Amino acid sequence: MNNLVVLPMIIPLLIGVLLVFFPNYVRLQRFLTLLSMIGTLVVSIILLNLIQTQGIITLEFGDWEAPFGIAFVADSFATLLVLTTSLISAIIVVFAFGTIGEKREKLYFYAFVNFLIAGVNGSFLTGDLFNLFVTFEVMLLASYALITLGGKKAQLREAIKYVAINVFASSLFLIAIAYLYGAIGTLNMAHISERVAEVGQTPLLTVISLVFLLVFSLKSGLLLYQWLPGSYSVPPAAIAALFGALLTKVGIYALYRVFTLIFYHEPQITHSIIAVMAIFTIVGGSIGAIAFRDVKQVITYNVVIAVGFILAALAIFTATSITGGIYYLLHDMIVKALLFLLAGTIIYLTKTSRVDAMSGLIRNYPALGWFFFITVLSLTGIPPLSGFLGKILVGQGALEAGSYILLGFTFLSSMVVLYSLLRIFMGTFWGETIISEEEQIPLKPFMIIPSAILIILTFALGLAPEFIAPYVMDATDVLMEPQLYIDAVLGND
Repeated sequence: MNNLVVLPMIIPLLIGVLLVFFPNYVRLQRFLTLLSMIGTLVVSIILLNLIQTQGIITLEFGDWEAPFGIAFVADSFATLLVLTTSLISAIIVVFAFGTIGEKREKLYFYAFVNFLIAGVNGSFLTGDLFNLFVTFEVMLLASYALITLGGKKAQLREAIKYVAINVFASSLFLIAIAYLYGAIGTLNMAHISERVAEVGQTPLLTVISLVFLLVFSLKSGLLLYQWLPGSYSVPPAAIAALFGALLTKVGIYALYRVFTLIFYHEPQITHSIIAVMAIFTIVGGSIGAIAFRDVKQVITYNVVIAVGFILAALAIFTATSITGGIYYLLHDMIVKALLFLLAGTIIYLTKTSRVDAMSGLIRNYPALGWFFFITVLSLTGIPPLSGFLGKILVGQGALEAGSYILLGFTFLSSMVVLYSLLRIFMGTFWGETIISEEEQIPLKPFMIIPSAILIILTFALGLAPEFIAPYVMDATDVLMEPQLYIDAVLGND
């Protein structure tokens, strides 16, 4: 059963390669892509339940035992993210059927989506730092193609910045890996953790950890988010939804993994810096979300706010805050995808992204309006929606740790999210309608059904969190007790 661990990466990778040979067979590409996402979803569900009975599952490639060979490791944290990625990707792909356009579909859109998902899932499951670099690059190469797909001037302009920042971050990543290998002599994450625990986190290792912090901050948008609003606002809605829901989450995952498994010995340095960066990220994202009147810009700055909030949970570094961070991470993947899809639908119907150029849409599209309102409440953390539990647990963790400043800024972030998105809702859906009955464009099923499914998911996660609670608690245990991960990977008794 250990071979199942690699399937969430292999299935989309093979399907993506296959689709390259059939660029003009759009229906075949749609079918195989949706089948790929459903297949990875089924595999991740099986893996998640196996982990509960068998413990952490590892796969050593070529029968080279860890730490000498490449290892894939499926624990509850990684597998929950793989499951959520597969589910969201399937829903976004359905949305793309009716919105992305045949021209882009014939430009290998579905192949690049599969490559992107392969890179994301591989990043979650790898147990090796160099292999993490490789899977990051698979994901990024696919995103480079997707951000430019269609070749519009704005896309190409933002793509230059996006590529330049990520190439710089990848170069730093390689430098950090080289220095760490020189200091420790291994790249297997479990083995690195064991070695660091044996020798202690020396000043050299702390400096290396800060280089990793810089790298993953660039990837996730922690403080160094200046590239993000432009890059996430220029692609079509389906691509923007994939980016907003998934790409920053890979950087967040890497920060959680590295600073709970490897560099957790000097939290007064590393986690304090993460705390400061999280605060500035929340403040910067809040300023952007309030300052702009463009739907795309407001939504992308809300992505930045969420990054700061989730990493504030890591900075607090208690079992309660980590549990809250995991819940909120899963919630944010679902609801950010929903927010981007709804924004794309609004822009499709009105032909503008300016809030002051829209009004009265709720009279023409009542379901769309109330979907947007529910999304606003969910992101704010209003019960019984999915954002509530994560925010409560992060706040409780902050109180336990005495992190009152972080508590204050996380509360502030909720208020800003509510204000910025409610302003869009009021400006876009209320007032005198700008669309006459003759001009009204019918909503395609492919556009509204994916949003409806995500609305159901945010209610389900909020009303019945006990269904995933055992998996989240298990993920928290592994993050807070690194020895569990080390023993599973290295086979220690």
